[in-house]
Amino acid sequence: MRSGAGFAPASSSHGRTFRSLDLFLRLTVIPLSAASLWVMATNKQANDAYGKVEFSNITGLKYLVCTNAISLGYAAASSLLSFLGCFNSDWLFFITDQVFAYLMVTSGSAATEVVYLAYQGDTEASWSEGCSYYGRFCSKGKASLFLHFAAFVCFVALSLLSAYEVFSKYEAPPLSSKEVGDQAG
Repeated sequence: MRSGAGFAPASSSHGRTFRSLDLFLRLTVIPLSAASLWVMATNKQANDAYGKVEFSNITGLKYLVCTNAISLGYAAASSLLSFLGCFNSDWLFFITDQVFAYLMVTSGSAATEVVYLAYQGDTEASWSEGCSYYGRFCSKGKASLFLHFAAFVCFVALSLLSAYEVFSKYEAPPLSSKEVGDQAG
């Protein structure tokens, strides 16, 4: 496992708990991203009256699939590196965990908008809802979004853990005498 300088020494149960949680979250992202990817990538439905709809016809859903694929690869690689302890760059994990959390939120937002419009439509733009015609497609879209959101929550937790690991190495800057006086009064 990764023995970051920000965590307590390996003999400490506190440090082992943080490292175990870090590895657990990285490993949890793998099946969540894979399932979200698979559910959305296989999502298609045909309708006699309106034709066929597939995830690849909708840009927001393609973005979700691509982000899930990239996140899956990153989670697998970072889990392996974290477990083996052969790579110890706290800053790199911190930055990449942040980047992937942001990617997950943007792709999830784009896909959520698509699924919302499919269920609700937009009367001002004269778009009718489509889920009454493509119910299975919409249901699989919601399932993929739920799995994607769960993976996003894991990335947020990883971002917090990596931030703690990096910034716990540094002490808080000393307060100036003016700031101490302002806090006291």
